[in-house]
Amino acid sequence: MDFAFSPDQQLLKNSARAFLDEHMTPAAVRLLWDDPRGESEATWKEMAQLGWLGLSLPEAYGGSALGMVESAILLEEMGRAACPGPYFPTVLAARAIEEAGSDAQKKRWLSPIATGDARATIAFLDADLDWRPDAIQTRAETTAGGWALSGRKQFVPWAHVASVLLVPAKTPDGLTLFLVDPGAAGLTLEPAQMMDPATRLASVTLEGTPVTGAAVLGKPGQAGPLLKALLSRGAVGAAAEMLGAARRCLDMAVGYAKVREQFGQPIGSFQAIRHKCAEMLLEVENSHAAVYYAAWALDAKAEDHDLAASVAKAYVGDAARRVCGEAIQVHGGIGFTWEYDLHLYVKRAKALEAMYGDADYHRELIVRRVAA
Repeated sequence: MDFAFSPDQQLLKNSARAFLDEHMTPAAVRLLWDDPRGESEATWKEMAQLGWLGLSLPEAYGGSALGMVESAILLEEMGRAACPGPYFPTVLAARAIEEAGSDAQKKRWLSPIATGDARATIAFLDADLDWRPDAIQTRAETTAGGWALSGRKQFVPWAHVASVLLVPAKTPDGLTLFLVDPGAAGLTLEPAQMMDPATRLASVTLEGTPVTGAAVLGKPGQAGPLLKALLSRGAVGAAAEMLGAARRCLDMAVGYAKVREQFGQPIGSFQAIRHKCAEMLLEVENSHAAVYYAAWALDAKAEDHDLAASVAKAYVGDAARRVCGEAIQVHGGIGFTWEYDLHLYVKRAKALEAMYGDADYHRELIVRRVAA
């Protein structure tokens, strides 16, 4: 394991930053807040042309067959830009289809995802907001034509633009994952109000929603291990985005401290401000180590990959909150204003803190893993 990026990885990072600096400026992000879809179709298509949507997909489906480390590099840069859009939910859902899908399901969805012609998302959470797969209460009952799904899914990311929803539900054989058409009968979407206008979530209600037998992803009753693996991958992806947002807050705080003057000198010359910035840097660098170790562990299928994912999500969630808070303190009053851009990254980090399990949830997983 080498924490230094390879030349190709560094090129990916540099090109991602250049692209996002051009296309996802703070002004562009603010404009998307008022857009009904909340994303830019043109930017989405350009991401597909750059190979981002197929980054980790097999080459047979138009992908590059790269790993979680490369995905984390992209996600960190997206967090740094507070980039809105269904990128990671789609990539994570594509991973599920790649892992468990039939040849027909892979052909139907993976190539369109790689080309930007399809979007997907996973409806993990039920009404009780418990991230444990064992807590899922949505049910699927057999019918003459296949299955009927009933339940309520909460905080489903970017469901309103998804071409397909991946819905886990209880069946007589255990947890089963279904591919569900968002326009299916008995399915309704209700947007959820979020603190971060760039994060679009929805409640999904299923009232006897019919799906065919061909909509089952993998074998009935065997989705539990896959869901746990997807949550680990989701935790690392969210941690990478939080890392990018925290790093942006640190950079803004340091830049502001260099130019804001009090008593005839930059506030960055005061020891108290220097200490704050140094502590923020420490939090960011520790977060970097946690994220990229966890990403490497997933790629290497290391024995502790699930533990590493939980450590990354728990640590970075807390660290990003502290860094964002200190960045506001360094800025003083202007850091609280709507017109100043700092809150874009603070809100992004806060929204991601809860996704795929918050710090408390992952600390509990860590304790159970270590004590086992």
